[in-house]
Amino acid sequence: MPVEMIRVEAVNKTFGAFQALEGAELRVEEGEFICLIGPSGCGKSTLLRILAGFEQPTSGYVFVGGREVAGPGPDRGMVFQDYGLFPWLTVRRNIGFGPAARGLPKAQIAETVERFVDMVGLSKFADRFPHQLSGGMKQRVAIARVLDNDARVVLMDEPFGALDAMTRERLQDELLEIWARTKLTVIFVTHAIEEAILLSDRVVAMAAGPGRIVADTRIDLPRPRDVSSVEFNALRRSLNLQLHPPETLDAH
Repeated sequence: MPVEMIRVEAVNKTFGAFQALEGAELRVEEGEFICLIGPSGCGKSTLLRILAGFEQPTSGYVFVGGREVAGPGPDRGMVFQDYGLFPWLTVRRNIGFGPAARGLPKAQIAETVERFVDMVGLSKFADRFPHQLSGGMKQRVAIARVLDNDARVVLMDEPFGALDAMTRERLQDELLEIWARTKLTVIFVTHAIEEAILLSDRVVAMAAGPGRIVADTRIDLPRPRDVSSVEFNALRRSLNLQLHPPETLDAH
């Protein structure tokens, strides 16, 4: 039977007089890949930060793995658009930072670091520093660092948004390969409808004013997915209408 990994119950979040989230409800099973889409200001990143434990809800509850989220934890890893790497550490030491901070044995750290360096295709670059890497390589390091920290849930805030189209497509494929191998639970924020359909099991659409979840669409297309197929483009049109409903015409 499916195991529930994430539960969001009636979550509201206000910043002063501004309501960023209203009544957010979400259930995610273990191993699911969920994309959050919506316009700027709809609360996607706020919801992700609440799941990460970086923000607390004004009201409502968030559970991960059956435990209420009270703050950040190693069971949840965050991947940002700006990579968030330590510039003074090599690729290898960036990836091994979390296990080293937890005091794991050096031999164990070295073994897992090499496994994840290899998994993201950076074995030849393991001793380089972030300033010596391309944007795509930096994002691979950020993903490997989360994996090596033994996270069960990976939270990704537009991780490919700053990359060129070819690098973005390559990393999308690589992320799906890693997810298929590890069966982690992934919550992925994006503005791009095509990216959401390409990657996810479900697309959760949000709207602004205040931020709220307005639709939850299961993507039943087999992987790998063909962005030019009739079925793919029918889903794209449907999701586009959910995000941009036609304005009601004034009859008068």
